Amino acid sequence: MVEDNRKTVLIVDDTSYTRIVLRRILEPEGFTIVGEANDGHEAIDLYHKLKPMVVIMDIIMPEMDGIEALRRIRKSDPRANVIMCSSIGQEKMLARAISSGARDYIVKPPRADRVISAIRAILTLQQDR
Repeated sequence: MVEDNRKTVLIVDDTSYTRIVLRRILEPEGFTIVGEANDGHEAIDLYHKLKPMVVIMDIIMPEMDGIEALRRIRKSDPRANVIMCSSIGQEKMLARAISSGARDYIVKPPRADRVISAIRAILTLQQDR
């Protein structure tokens, strides 16, 4: 586990391309990618092992989708900061994610400015607590 977890991120997406894009956006901004997962089961396991400040998670994945993983993570840790990621046209799924406790969402393909602003908003909220 990274000692200072304020800038740690777990990336969860079944597409390696999206994980690579997110890594290339986040690392130059000083964020540490503490892990990557391919599905919701892996996301839950890694979340509990790594305790990242932020999780960026795809909604549609095999095995367990992102909304179910979000619910399970938030049940065990109500303060978990999860940003959902989905393709355009998934508005109903994004609404379910927000009602299930997601802090924010980003649309694929991820844009650097949107990803960074979503995470910075969460970090700002954490400092205010």
